[in-house]
Amino acid sequence: MTRYQRHHWMLAAALAGLAGFVDAIGFLETGGFFTAFMSGNSTRMAVGAVGGGSAAGMAAGMIATFVAGVTLGAAIGNRCTARARLPVTVALVAALLALAAGLAMAGMPMGAIGCTLLAMGAENTAFQREGQVSIGLTYMTGTLVKLGQALARIHQREHRGEWLPYLLLWAGLVSGALMGALAFQSWGLVALWVSAGLGLLLAGVASLPRFAIE
Repeated sequence: MTRYQRHHWMLAAALAGLAGFVDAIGFLETGGFFTAFMSGNSTRMAVGAVGGGSAAGMAAGMIATFVAGVTLGAAIGNRCTARARLPVTVALVAALLALAAGLAMAGMPMGAIGCTLLAMGAENTAFQREGQVSIGLTYMTGTLVKLGQALARIHQREHRGEWLPYLLLWAGLVSGALMGALAFQSWGLVALWVSAGLGLLLAGVASLPRFAIE
């Protein structure tokens, strides 16, 4: 992440906030499953497989849908130029979230959750270098590990500021999750319209020339 410029850090933090917002709504709607954090769903799948019931199948289906979103985002991004990949991917995320919000209004909550899973999978393909994801936007374990490693080097002048991007990314997700939980309390699953609007705004920001990634 430190290979990017500061304005890219801020955009990544905002996208992490979007992921936190959507994840909190999905968690509350499904009673404890995640739409952005697949490590949590993987644990739920394993525990459900031992304990019986439908939890394992639910978690497995959500993981598969998330992976399909990653595949979709990567396939579309690979057809774009390096400069266009970021805004096109974020626009795809916004479109999927708008579809999710529409399905929620139509009384189809599981369809809405499915679209949020696709959106969160696709979002993780937004930042790529040399064909590989360079910033994970919906999972924070690796980010926190890198934060700790950077803090261990803080006494070295050349590494003094390395910790900040990782902290921003984590703080973005947590802040977004807090806002998502509050929005769900007020509007329920229809609060996904807020995430769709934010996604559209971020797609516009990502299309600015200064955000082009070579």
